[in-house]
Amino acid sequence: MAVAALALAGCAAPATLSASDDRIQVITTTGILADLARNVGGDRVNVSSLVPDTADPHSYEPSLRDIRNVVYADVAFSNYLLLEQQSVIKALDANLDPAVPNISLAEGAVKYAAEIIPLVENVALDTIWLGMRVRGTGARHGADRASDVYLSGTHAEGPGDLVAYLTESFGNPEFYVDSTDGFDPSNGFRDDTATLPPDAHTHMSWAFTEPGVYRLTLTASLAVTPDSRPVEMGEQTFTFAVGVDPHSVPGMEGAEVLSAGHADITVDIDTGELTLLVDPHGPADAHQSDHDPATTVIEVPNKALHEIPAGEGFRFLGRPGEQVFQLPQAVLGRHVHGEIDPHLWQNVHNAISYVELMRDTLIRVDPDGARTYRENAGRYIDELADVDAYVRDTIAAIPESRRHLVTTHDAFGYLGAAYDVQISGFVTPNPATEPSLADRRKLAETIRNLHIPAVFLEPNLVTRASTLTEVAGDLGVAVCPIYGDTFDDRVGTYAEMMRFNAESLRTCLSEPAERER
Repeated sequence: MAVAALALAGCAAPATLSASDDRIQVITTTGILADLARNVGGDRVNVSSLVPDTADPHSYEPSLRDIRNVVYADVAFSNYLLLEQQSVIKALDANLDPAVPNISLAEGAVKYAAEIIPLVENVALDTIWLGMRVRGTGARHGADRASDVYLSGTHAEGPGDLVAYLTESFGNPEFYVDSTDGFDPSNGFRDDTATLPPDAHTHMSWAFTEPGVYRLTLTASLAVTPDSRPVEMGEQTFTFAVGVDPHSVPGMEGAEVLSAGHADITVDIDTGELTLLVDPHGPADAHQSDHDPATTVIEVPNKALHEIPAGEGFRFLGRPGEQVFQLPQAVLGRHVHGEIDPHLWQNVHNAISYVELMRDTLIRVDPDGARTYRENAGRYIDELADVDAYVRDTIAAIPESRRHLVTTHDAFGYLGAAYDVQISGFVTPNPATEPSLADRRKLAETIRNLHIPAVFLEPNLVTRASTLTEVAGDLGVAVCPIYGDTFDDRVGTYAEMMRFNAESLRTCLSEPAERER
């Protein structure tokens, strides 16, 4: 789809609120919220949006007409969580009558079961955390806490080098596995061995110098005492998909993909098994389960791509400024801004929570209309449930290996989480931020490595999307529309928007022959 087709004309001017109108006067910050409010309020409400269709709520500056509408409002609905430009929020808060309900939907909807996603400050840290663990006591072998368990790298295959290491207190790396100098069986693979006591685990970083599929073979053994002959604990090969689609690893069709949470390469010295112990929710032990390395792929996504910093301590990774893929030490934690991703409506279930909060707010403002608001909300929630099913089924028709979304800015985390779409890249976290050369390189690398057939552009951000369109043009991939924050002449309601987005994803990410039909 041509980019030029995305630059559509603006819609009609928003409704005017009035003190002489017998209906409940509702002001919202965006057109999406206005559409939800109209569906709940029906004929009993007059709704106007501060941010007009085609405008960007991240940067819109309110007009005098907008201020006038705020003054006449009986109820106000904003999204907030830093979605709207601060001047929009100031215009609302400064000019709204103090007695008028001023509802921040994203925050209030949590009480109605809305699901929220934290914004990650450094997306390169938002990956799986992979460590090493010894499970069990080894008592049947006579082991105690002074015994040693060895996990040794004996062979590695891949397009580049693999290094597993731990950054110590003063920043010095302690190497566990390093393929750069090969694997030496003559000394028992001493230079590629991690040593742990029974019933212990360690965090670590994993670095890969090139994109592609890596396979690392590890053996485990238990040394009950320094003088005893080690007891063999098995051998396994672990597969990593580095910067490439993890669902398309040769010989691993249908494999389970580990992409989040906490996992450990684990040797069980009671059973003699070498497995992957996984907790998808984090480092706690409550949800751990064993996974067979032979049928599991560990994903190292393109967002794990780093530039090697200056300093002698990082020379083992390469020269400063070169790029390397890296899973971080889990001990670093997830560095979060202290705010929540504000685009909750990209999950239809969250929009339903918005509707329920709007219904109860309007009933409080206008008790005589309670029955109308309940009936309208009930019908609309049924419609949104159908939309949710349609979006889910439409996206599910895209082959999992092609379900990668690359966009202008980070606005589709809820869509990805709710409908199983991999958010594989964006130009910048915020559309008002100018992308760097490193952002551009990472974007191109992501598209190239994952063989992505199309990137997605929000129509209202066409004028600020030169990086996305230029990279797409250089790589010969399509540019397709997707709606994030606002409507236009093509898409004018929330239900239309969600259906359109699902259809656009399916059309543009499907096989080329299918896209041409």
